[in-house]
Amino acid sequence: MTVAGPLAHAGHGAAGPTWFPLFTVALVAVGYLLAAVRDPRGWDHRRTASWLVGCALLAVAVGPLTQLPDNPSGHTAQHLLLGMLAPLGLVLGAPVTLLLHVAPPPMRRLVGRLLRARPLHLLAHPFTAALLTTGGLALVLLTPLYAAAERQPVLHHAVHLHYLAAGYLFAWSLAGPDPAPRRPGLAVRVGALLAASAGHAVLAKYLYAQAENLPPGLADRDPEAFRSAAQLMYYGGDLAELLLAAALFATWYHSRRPRPSPPSSPSPPPLIKKFASPEGNSLTQTS
Repeated sequence: MTVAGPLAHAGHGAAGPTWFPLFTVALVAVGYLLAAVRDPRGWDHRRTASWLVGCALLAVAVGPLTQLPDNPSGHTAQHLLLGMLAPLGLVLGAPVTLLLHVAPPPMRRLVGRLLRARPLHLLAHPFTAALLTTGGLALVLLTPLYAAAERQPVLHHAVHLHYLAAGYLFAWSLAGPDPAPRRPGLAVRVGALLAASAGHAVLAKYLYAQAENLPPGLADRDPEAFRSAAQLMYYGGDLAELLLAAALFATWYHSRRPRPSPPSSPSPPPLIKKFASPEGNSLTQTS
């Protein structure tokens, strides 16, 4: 389970132009499409569709959902999109593989060095990524950090960026089709998914039970609204986890399928000679 912060620091706490996040998402989508068109090997349209779905979910999260009234359940939906569903779509788009296809050699060498870097191996380990998602979510919701993000737009946006980045890293570590040196085996990845899912479920139930007190530091609260948000966090998280599990097993199955051997060079066709028979009919002889 990835990050899906449930509650209400989405719209009113964030000052600034609302068009800028949408412009950024559109720029990312267009850049990917241009790279896919340039791919000399021919890019898989399913990857493109996945990336565009992820961008569309991001656009909904940073656009229409920020304009809703101050409703905890509406902001739960925003964070479910930011931290779970959109990252999965983006990861399945395999942007690193596409970059390696179209980038010049110096850029490809730089990307290769980054993928082999030890800090990335640590961050991209499934259990580390699970801690960053579920643990980071718990840190926000169980401490005054949530209330502080309500009052400080910079901190508010930083929390949202953490949700998106941690969700992407977790989905990539489990089910990403992009190259990932030293990626653990299936058992480790399934274990990380189960651990993160259990942690998220416990956190959602605890928030439901303590809706009168959590998140701490809020001046005004409606416990029933926060309970509804916690329920959406719980059941919406289950749906996202099922999708992530399906992507994990699909990626694992695809990686274990035998690669088709390149076709052997066809033998040259037999040499056929034509001769005229004494009767004037055409005869053939194969050599």
